[in-house]
Amino acid sequence: MIANDDVGAVLDGYAQPRREHLIPILQEVQDRQGYLSQEAMIRIGERLHLPASKVYGVATFYNQFRFQPKGRVHCTVCRGTACHVKGSLALLETIKRMLKIDAGQTTRDGAFSLEVVACMGACGLAPLVTLNEEFHAAVSVDSIQRIIRKQLKASEADARAK
Repeated sequence: MIANDDVGAVLDGYAQPRREHLIPILQEVQDRQGYLSQEAMIRIGERLHLPASKVYGVATFYNQFRFQPKGRVHCTVCRGTACHVKGSLALLETIKRMLKIDAGQTTRDGAFSLEVVACMGACGLAPLVTLNEEFHAAVSVDSIQRIIRKQLKASEADARAK
């Protein structure tokens, strides 16, 4: 069951929800939950009289939607032209290897998630990586390894403290 029935609250905001409301509904549910769960897509489909496969198909078409909750540390890698030219692919591959996840995934323990974006609009700072919206500019493979190792240690310490 979804906490506070976010899906129901969103759907109740539409007097007569119809197919053309699908994307705004998906956006609102993701804003409330942080992602689109399978349960949410099924419920949305039922209310709009659409098969869940259609809802999922629309959601997966747009890269704005995520299907797993963000990790406690959400890492975003810019892959815009300036960042690409300055080595963001190597950064992305390093982060994926260190966290053992692909872009769009969250680690099993929920500690980290990884997202790739087309451009952060800060090309003069390329290559750019954010961790929980903290910007790291002109990042190198060495510096991202240090940053990720520091975050991994902090996450392990938090897990031990619990």
